[in-house]
Amino acid sequence: MNQRVSSLLLAFFALTAQAQQPTIEKVLHQESDQPFFYAVAVPDGNYKVTVTLGSAKKDAETTVRAEGRRLFVEPVKTKKGKYSIHTFTVNKRTINLPDGRQIKINAREKAYKNWDDSLSLEFNGSYPAVRSVKIEPAGKVTQLILCGNSTVTDQNYEPYASWGQMVTRWFDPSVAVVNLAESGQTCGSTIAQRRLDKAVSMLQEGDWLFVEFGHNDQKDKNPGSGAWYNFTHYLKQFVDLARQKKANIVFCTPTQRRKWEKDNLHIRETHGDYPDAMRAVAKREGVPVIELHDMTRTFFETLGYENSKKSLVHYPANTFPGQTRELADDTHFNPYGAYEVSKMVVMGMKQIGCSLTEHLLPDWKDYNPAHPDSFDSFQWPVSPVVDTNKPAGN
Repeated sequence: MNQRVSSLLLAFFALTAQAQQPTIEKVLHQESDQPFFYAVAVPDGNYKVTVTLGSAKKDAETTVRAEGRRLFVEPVKTKKGKYSIHTFTVNKRTINLPDGRQIKINAREKAYKNWDDSLSLEFNGSYPAVRSVKIEPAGKVTQLILCGNSTVTDQNYEPYASWGQMVTRWFDPSVAVVNLAESGQTCGSTIAQRRLDKAVSMLQEGDWLFVEFGHNDQKDKNPGSGAWYNFTHYLKQFVDLARQKKANIVFCTPTQRRKWEKDNLHIRETHGDYPDAMRAVAKREGVPVIELHDMTRTFFETLGYENSKKSLVHYPANTFPGQTRELADDTHFNPYGAYEVSKMVVMGMKQIGCSLTEHLLPDWKDYNPAHPDSFDSFQWPVSPVVDTNKPAGN
């Protein structure tokens, strides 16, 4: 099959899938002092979701997340008999590829809402209340597709979180975030498991592909491994395939680990040559770079040795159900840390002139990692699904 015929078939399948997407309007009138879910089976695609929040009975406070704990609506307070309407776009997908193959997902992912047949919404807060939900095909939107590791993926379980599931918060319904990252991934495994194929199958002209790797790649000991050979070779494949689809590609240098120099004042570099190798490919290929490596260093050093623990999965024993041991993870972010890093990503978009910033919500405020938000003022109603086992990768 030649490339033109293949491209026409893919376009036909995409249009057919879009035509089959239903519009679902549900009057829920559901409220509780506990979090609850609403899920509906729909075909793969991007969906505009409109939720009407509030209660006729009492004051309410509602947070809205979707699929793998992707944040869309921060806590909204409504007075008795008053309602608040919010619209956002959710990507729903399965492991299927247009040519009949499938992504090779890991065993843990088989239980993820990201890969099932339904679009799922989570309503949380001190008293979540939902009057109605409308789900309809989103039509033409700009996609932000993410490839990366545990610092990027939709972490499905408390207390872990990543910037990819928080950056959804900042965009209006004309942008759909498609997070194909997963814990433990490298450039090479993303290609081998067909995750890059999935990204390429979804990319349309004008879409954006963001790539963050380095944490796990440096542990690769296979022949040809290392920052300057396999890693750069794989990154070049991401660039070439994105550009074949007339899409935009951006590299994000890896987030720092919370490792300190002996003075406990400065972050110690643990990624070897990998950030520089990514920068070198970017310079050679003309790829914009968002410097999460530098911004997260500033963030940790601003918070300081002790307070930086508040941005990561550091919790005393018995903080979460079934957690009998202390958690002290210096790589993986908690919701507060992930939320802050998502703001760094948006600021990076602004610095490189990314057109996605034209679609930021009106309440966006520019951010400086040297002046982070207060941990004490951050609100994140804990999801009912908890797994304190450390995600793959480090």
